[in-house]
Amino acid sequence: YPSEFLMQKLTEDNQIPVHLHVSVSLQYVAGLKGNDLVEFFHGNIAEVENEELRHLMWSSVLFYKTPNVEVMACVLLSTKAIYFLLDDSFIHADEHQSDFWNKENLDYDNSSFHLSCCFLLKLNDLQSVNVGLFDQYFRITGHSADHIVTCLTRDSYNTHTFIQQLMAVLSLLARTPSPEPVDKDFYSEFGIKCMLLAGKMENYELIHSSRVKFIYPNEEEIGDLAFLVAEKMDGLTNLQSLNILLYVLGFQVDHVEGSAQNTSSLQPKTLILTSSDLFLFDEDYISYPLPEFAKEPPKRDKYQLADGRRIRDLDRVLMGYQTYPQALTFVFDDVQNQDLMQNLTLDHFGE
Repeated sequence: YPSEFLMQKLTEDNQIPVHLHVSVSLQYVAGLKGNDLVEFFHGNIAEVENEELRHLMWSSVLFYKTPNVEVMACVLLSTKAIYFLLDDSFIHADEHQSDFWNKENLDYDNSSFHLSCCFLLKLNDLQSVNVGLFDQYFRITGHSADHIVTCLTRDSYNTHTFIQQLMAVLSLLARTPSPEPVDKDFYSEFGIKCMLLAGKMENYELIHSSRVKFIYPNEEEIGDLAFLVAEKMDGLTNLQSLNILLYVLGFQVDHVEGSAQNTSSLQPKTLILTSSDLFLFDEDYISYPLPEFAKEPPKRDKYQLADGRRIRDLDRVLMGYQTYPQALTFVFDDVQNQDLMQNLTLDHFGE
């Protein structure tokens, strides 16, 4: 252990997304290759000797207790637990949640070490995994509010790969033997649940043999989103003819003026494209669907409109030359109540 193929895969996956900045401690982790990475895991992170590192992924994460703070993390999946190696700046990000992190033994000012916080969720404590629309993110739920984490992969491939690896690891967990046949097929490994309640279908559930639920969105969620978008369009469109063409999680880029370097801040946004409009929403990725122990609804709606423009006002789209992730600039010509030709005249011939 581990195999050469797994070593190579872990090395390939150990790359921080270029558009996200992390602390020095996480940059050190990202620089580890092959056997060094496995030794680092066993020497600094693993809780027991006989657990195996199976998968590594870099992703932005959100915690249920700190829903407004998105932080970069190295997500490590072993045969015993899921570890979230966090940027140390997160501990200072939300002073109101000081009880969430045990800071008693962390002496930042007098230490020459680069510290990272590691959040642990044991696989035995895992209850459900909610996959977001179009596999853009997924939420892992444990037995309390402290054990709910959303991974904002913003990438369907990364989401799919992690879910597959998680299912494989869960299948290795020791559990009470059942009278099922030895040659398992899909239907013996998973219980499939689709319930009809008051005319509304619940989300599509796969119940793994480890009793962990994998919950996928159904068509109704898209229908609810279409209804919400139609409301924001002031009822100018017929809901029947409204089609959501694209749903993607990205960032709105705000350039910082007057900074020494050409820096920009990235604001997480959900982009929704219809046949007539382009919308940016602030989405709550962590609170919905409500956990079983939640006693009251979240303080904010799942979708809050941040910006909306008509496609017919779109003048041009500028594309950057960098590799993924691609930067797009949408230029709109939506000046209200002004004559366009008059503006052109003033622009070209006036002072």
